[in-house]
Amino acid sequence: MDARTIVDGALELSVVGSFSRAGYHVRRRLFGWSDPEPRSLEGKTVLITGPTSGLGRATAEAIAALGARVVLLSRSRDKLERVRDELSEHHGEDRFPVVVADMSSLTSVRAAVDQVLEQEVRLDVLVDNAGAIFDERQVTDDGLEMTFATMVVGPFVLITGLLPLLEASGDGRVISVVSGGMDAQPLPLDDLQFERGDFDGTRAYARAKRASAALTREWSRRHQGPVRFDAMHPGWADTPGLAKSLPGFYDLMRPLLRTPAEGIDTITWLATDQTAERGDGNLYLDRRPRPFDRLPATRLSAAERRRLWDMVVRLAEVPDPTASA
Repeated sequence: MDARTIVDGALELSVVGSFSRAGYHVRRRLFGWSDPEPRSLEGKTVLITGPTSGLGRATAEAIAALGARVVLLSRSRDKLERVRDELSEHHGEDRFPVVVADMSSLTSVRAAVDQVLEQEVRLDVLVDNAGAIFDERQVTDDGLEMTFATMVVGPFVLITGLLPLLEASGDGRVISVVSGGMDAQPLPLDDLQFERGDFDGTRAYARAKRASAALTREWSRRHQGPVRFDAMHPGWADTPGLAKSLPGFYDLMRPLLRTPAEGIDTITWLATDQTAERGDGNLYLDRRPRPFDRLPATRLSAAERRRLWDMVVRLAEVPDPTASA
């Protein structure tokens, strides 16, 4: 084990050192990261959910700067059009189509899939970023708890519907943005939608992120086509969502928080990396694979991940997209 790996491991064990901006800057220097080549995504199409603020907005800006056509998907047309206009003005090109969709609504997500399939001739990368924390338990028109619908079931329908387009690119990638907050939160398969006990929006969010990470592993294991599935977490980044949902933590840790651009660096790396031997089905922080489970109490076994997959397929009301495998 070389000295760099030892330092990286020590940062990872410290948690604060790993997730804060210190971890990003130490690792960038330690491993000699290089930025993606200019225009390295020219001719490619990237779809980003939740691109109107925070990490999603930073991702849209970074991906646009690399020359990609960027499909912007969110529920607010006004915000989407504002982002589109700003990106078009900055880059002098009109390559930022908008798709209005509510990720908590299966009907809306299916309509978004139809729109993307109709208007796009290719899709190279799908960044599953949209998320939200709710103060109270809400149930969607589909009968799903809002957090789980937005961050688990809706994205599953989106990925399933767009899989043929991703496969056709020959090197499609799905990048799921999760959260370090999931490390301390188990996922009770008998209560996926927080139907028992007092609802806690932060815990519901962490559970949904753990489910998303587990599904990433299942997608990778089950899918036989030319699509890579990976998850990443951005560390602790300074975003409006963090300030609103965890104000005490935000105020305490603000001097140590990463900028959104630092938080999403691994997304652009995953989108542009051409290393075939890297494989897929991993969870990344700062361009390096990390354990999916830090604590034994939060670990999902292979059988439990299979069970989760089957449950989400039923909730999504779609045929199993990997049934033939």
